[in-house]
Amino acid sequence: MRILGIDFGEKRIGLALSDPLGFTAQSLDTLIRQNKNQVLRDLSVLCKERGIGEVVIGLPVNMDGSVGPKAKEVLDLIPKMEASLGVPVKTWDERLTSKQAGRLMIEEGLSRRKQRAKSDSLAAILILQSYMESRR
Repeated sequence: MRILGIDFGEKRIGLALSDPLGFTAQSLDTLIRQNKNQVLRDLSVLCKERGIGEVVIGLPVNMDGSVGPKAKEVLDLIPKMEASLGVPVKTWDERLTSKQAGRLMIEEGLSRRKQRAKSDSLAAILILQSYMESRR
């Protein structure tokens, strides 16, 4: 069973896919967010094509652990995702994943332009990888 990792942003949605055994995560193309219905359709197609059995989506809680507007948006989307995708959707605390992704890209020497292009998928990889490691 493959797991899909999602970093749900305002403009772009980063995606990562696990290997069938759930050990490694690799990036997928980033989705451009037009509206939620389009996102659900695209994710549904992806889940069917790739044999995804579970989804983990980053939950952007505040640094103090409270649920802000962004986290509420994700929590409100989960029942719609489960109905549309037909697989369980779990949340994962994504605090500091964007900063961690930024540090990794700076260490690699990527330009600002390349960092913008890769930051969402790298954040999705970090979310998925930490989720999978917690299950071991």
